[in-house]
Amino acid sequence: MTGEVVVLEMQDAALFDLDEIVAELAEVRSDWRRSQGGTAEAGGRELPSRAQIAIIVEGLQGALFPMRLGPPDLRPESENYYVGHTLDTVLQDLLAQVKIELQWAVRYVGQDLPDPDAGALRITRSFASALVDIRRLLDSDIVAAFAADPAARSADEVLLCYPGIQCMIHHRIAHRLHRLGAPLIARLIAELAHSATGIDIHPGAQIGGSFFVDHGTGVVIGATAIIGERVQLFQAVTLGAKSFPTDATGAAIKGLPRHPIVEDDVVIYSGATILGRVTIGQGAVIGGNVWITEDVPAGATVSQARLSGVAPQVVRISA
Repeated sequence: MTGEVVVLEMQDAALFDLDEIVAELAEVRSDWRRSQGGTAEAGGRELPSRAQIAIIVEGLQGALFPMRLGPPDLRPESENYYVGHTLDTVLQDLLAQVKIELQWAVRYVGQDLPDPDAGALRITRSFASALVDIRRLLDSDIVAAFAADPAARSADEVLLCYPGIQCMIHHRIAHRLHRLGAPLIARLIAELAHSATGIDIHPGAQIGGSFFVDHGTGVVIGATAIIGERVQLFQAVTLGAKSFPTDATGAAIKGLPRHPIVEDDVVIYSGATILGRVTIGQGAVIGGNVWITEDVPAGATVSQARLSGVAPQVVRISA
């Protein structure tokens, strides 16, 4: 039977002229590596593995919430053992991935790191020490979601079911790694959440505690956005850039603050688009489907009014 399978596989391969396809793909890869300054030298991976990062995040979720996001057969008497064993495994795996990122950054990005291995250990140790703070922030997010949503029957339901919480678990992890100096791994973590939830939060975005994204699909939060405490966003909200300053060659200048600042206790309803380095003042309420490119005072309400035969207008009403 095995011999028949081998013969069939060889016949199938002959149907598609795989030798030529493989050779042409190798040539395309070589062209790409030359254009990007890459290498085809034998050795380990040049870049962190998306699949391995997904495994690491799954382990971190289990370690942070063992009886809710850990293995189904876990019992309370084994909880601490599971957390310790899981963290030992995933932090070792994370260390290996951070080393790969830093070595790549030195070789191809020109980052000045005298000792990437020591840098990776420092980052991973600092991240491990931050897990308690990450858990506390996530607890505040869960409580905020439960308090804000009348459909939520328990905090456990929020943790297990809400895409906004799933996204924030990823973001709290990713943001810490971004700050510590592993931005590529952080971006991979953010994109895992984006793929799963439809919520796109750049790991550079600063988000305070008790943050709630209700429904969530289509939410976009840019890299330099700053969000305060107790902020609530609904689906399809964009906190984006109004424009991208360019250099003499026409390339976008990176790193400039270009996304909104949202102060404490703000509510932004579905479909709102807020662009540029504007400030939404404390306690403001932003109505659905409005377009904002200037500051909004604290306590103000921005809504959309439609008059007969007239296009929608933005109206600001002070509290």
